[in-house]
Amino acid sequence: MKAMLVVADAERSKNTICLAVSVAAKKKGIKNRCRLGDVPTNMGIIIAPPRMQLYIDYAAEIYGVFLKYFAPEDIYVYSIDESFIDVTPYLSLYGLPPKDLAKKVIEDIKETVGTLSTCGIGTNLYLAKVALDIMAKHAPDFIAELTEQSYCDKLWDHQPITDFWRVGNGTANRLKQRGMTTMGGVAHCDEDLLYKVFGINAELLIDHAWGREPCLISDIKAYKSSTKSLSSSQVLMRDYNAKDALIVVKEMADQLCLDMAAHKYLTESISLYIGYSYTEGVSPSGGTADLAFGTNLSSVVLPAIEVLYCRIIKHGVPIRQIGLSCNSVYEDTGAYQLNMFEDVEKQIKGKALQDALLQIRSRYGKNAILKGINYDPAGTGRERNMQIGGHRSGNENSKSSHAQK
Repeated sequence: MKAMLVVADAERSKNTICLAVSVAAKKKGIKNRCRLGDVPTNMGIIIAPPRMQLYIDYAAEIYGVFLKYFAPEDIYVYSIDESFIDVTPYLSLYGLPPKDLAKKVIEDIKETVGTLSTCGIGTNLYLAKVALDIMAKHAPDFIAELTEQSYCDKLWDHQPITDFWRVGNGTANRLKQRGMTTMGGVAHCDEDLLYKVFGINAELLIDHAWGREPCLISDIKAYKSSTKSLSSSQVLMRDYNAKDALIVVKEMADQLCLDMAAHKYLTESISLYIGYSYTEGVSPSGGTADLAFGTNLSSVVLPAIEVLYCRIIKHGVPIRQIGLSCNSVYEDTGAYQLNMFEDVEKQIKGKALQDALLQIRSRYGKNAILKGINYDPAGTGRERNMQIGGHRSGNENSKSSHAQK
């Protein structure tokens, strides 16, 4: 609460996003999610490297505190540091009103884990989230409550409108073009106009403008997606030419194939996204490669990705972003699709090789066995294998690491 601190990897470029900014630093005007180059150098600010594994360890310990009070089916982990909890059936059990129950859990987290927590309380998921994001973080006890009526009374005139859950800059700009800069303005707007501008998404926007949210945690838990996909993306640390970027694309495709094999998934199409250097002002490229049959073999996927890459890139424009997606993945039943273009024996050997790679990596780490392409100077695979979510894991500082030592 008092340290002048930001969390960012100083070994990266000045455009690196700061993952966290301490309360004291925010009070000095440093904005959350700013870039490293925007952090003043004359204020004695500590630049701390990310330690994602340690963060995960603490998040798991906090979840363990939740389980002292609530059943898993009433908890939905929304992100690594944020959860929704339906406390409705527990109020009579503990004989406490919502705010007192929140205080009890927060005090337990402080005593057990040593960290401070904030809490938003609402009569639905949306109000709880808004109470947390807009109000609780500024409340003396870090707790805020909202009902549909108090939401309208307290937040209809709140600005900027992007502080509200699910209202991004694009939505805000379209609303502003039509004279709406607050949720109160949205609530009193003609609904036909909102549907004309936002389509079916207007229903969600209108509900949220009035503080309504019909979705329950039980609905989230019961939801089953009709299709699944696996994806990977990264922002490169420097501008890449087309030849070097292809190395990274192949690394990413190879890793996605191993991920599919680990999950026992197959795909029949791969999509590729290429974003260019922000200094060029060039729109991104994208496309999809259809495969002859369902597979997770890199020997099939990589040639198709290379052909797609060469077809969609804008030659001579430096590349800065790469995204790959295995579309509509489905379960690998172990049966092999015979076709005129691929030797079934080659498929079987490729599958055995993948299984061996997965076993070695599972036991000794992702960098225990690598391909020659991973040692190309342009490659990023070895470094990313030591990261979590694209950030330094700081494994040497994790709780599990200390326990092993």
